[in-house]
Amino acid sequence: MDKVLHKLATVVAEDGDLEALVRSLLELLEAVTGLESTYLTSIDAESEIQSILFARNSKELKIPEGLTVPWGDTLCKRALDEGNLYTSDVAAHWGDSTAARELGLTTYISEPVCIGDNQLYGTLCGASRQHVQISEDARRLLSMFGSLIARQIERDQLLQSLRQERLALREYALADPLTGVANRRALDEELKRALANADRTKQALHLAFIDLDGFKKINDDHGHDAGDRFLIEIARALKLGVREGDFVARIGGDEFVVFGQACSEDLEGSRLAIKHRLERLSRGRFPIGPVEIDYDGPSVGVVTTAPGERDPSGLIARADKAMYAVKKSRRISYGH
Repeated sequence: MDKVLHKLATVVAEDGDLEALVRSLLELLEAVTGLESTYLTSIDAESEIQSILFARNSKELKIPEGLTVPWGDTLCKRALDEGNLYTSDVAAHWGDSTAARELGLTTYISEPVCIGDNQLYGTLCGASRQHVQISEDARRLLSMFGSLIARQIERDQLLQSLRQERLALREYALADPLTGVANRRALDEELKRALANADRTKQALHLAFIDLDGFKKINDDHGHDAGDRFLIEIARALKLGVREGDFVARIGGDEFVVFGQACSEDLEGSRLAIKHRLERLSRGRFPIGPVEIDYDGPSVGVVTTAPGERDPSGLIARADKAMYAVKKSRRISYGH
């Protein structure tokens, strides 16, 4: 028993995952009880299915990992329902069990594994075809093993939850809260990576700067709520209309940036095509609640990276300058 306790202390001290812990405990459980098979199950109460997660089979009895069986027809459920978690005469207690007869079980022991607010996760079990007398010390160890496994499951679930929350917070931190597209911080990070990759592969990027002309008038005529809805519709139109792999970001109140890889050797022609596509996507009739706005479209400036260009701010500034040239031209055309 001293060797078992020493081994147990070593196992508990190790910072491993659930599988590593359970496999070590199953080995200890076999050593303590002398049972042929030891295994951990999980229970899906909604689907009423029990699954064998991990198993240790030292002799002829084989409890296969991955096996799933109806929960209502298991010895585990019967043992829990009857409060009879150990027997060395399975036939006398559950002689009508088809599974027990097919496996030839004589000795069976089970310990519920409960997590959280006494929620049944599964069972820690041992079984044998021979008559095996399980001592009280061994049964107490089984109970302790069940508690250790439950704590590890709770720890793993907490860590998984924290990882998901961290990813969600990162996504939130990199997204524009109004429109859901990327924000300026995300744009800077992604554009920096894209520029470095373009430099390595000797490819060019196109970047467009979009300024929503007349946005202030929309706010003045219809209110800020309508203005927000308009921005949401513009962002949705851009996101759905650009090429797969293109990056869309909102970097100011009424300013958006779109960039992507240049797929044509005709850089001037593809810049013009991108400009026309973005103008088309962000022009027309947009529903904003009880009214619809007929929008004449934005000013769009498109630039292409120079060989070796790696400065995101410089590239955006060039596109901004190109956009202002378009804006100036539009004002002249409209006589403003």
